[in-house]
Amino acid sequence: MTAEELLGPVDDVAPALLGCWVVTDRPEGTVAVRLTEVEAYSGEGEDPASHAHRGPTPRAAIMFGPPGRLYVYFSYGVHWCANVVVGPAGRGSAVLLRAGEVVVGEQVAALRRPSARVPRDLARGPARLTAALAIGPEDGGADVLDPASPVRLHAGQPPSAVSAGPRVGISRATELPWRFWETGAPSVSAFRPGGQRRRRAAGQTGTS
Repeated sequence: MTAEELLGPVDDVAPALLGCWVVTDRPEGTVAVRLTEVEAYSGEGEDPASHAHRGPTPRAAIMFGPPGRLYVYFSYGVHWCANVVVGPAGRGSAVLLRAGEVVVGEQVAALRRPSARVPRDLARGPARLTAALAIGPEDGGADVLDPASPVRLHAGQPPSAVSAGPRVGISRATELPWRFWETGAPSVSAFRPGGQRRRRAAGQTGTS
């Protein structure tokens, strides 16, 4: 995977990340997750669900580039979510890593995710994915295109079929079909439509 491959519009780049591997090296071992579900978030003023919608605030500054940086934020004071910054510097777009399948280091991932009863649940959902990979706040800003980075993004085999639909759990810009997933993949997270059932920040849920 190269920076040039991440320079397109976020809704074009996001589905192209399906099949890619996210790899982390930690003292307890290496874990790799093959991405099966992602969500696009734009910073170009068209997406009020994005953390970058109001510009490069201290929280969202990493979203404004350069491409290939990791944007990590805390969601609901409970767990971490990870995004890959895409597009040219200054655009403010990123792709949320929603779900995947563990393809390397399943035993290590299982120790980090003791509540997962079957392998498909190890990285099924954005919080589970970051837990399986041991991604946290110290990884914010990491260059996932750098071979020496402890968090890396590698090109992989694209899925044979890709589906698209509404993003999960947001209350704004719900009409944008910017969630993309490998059709039929068992690791894709359960769909829960957005809404106003409880008070919370719209968009890429949570704070950092």
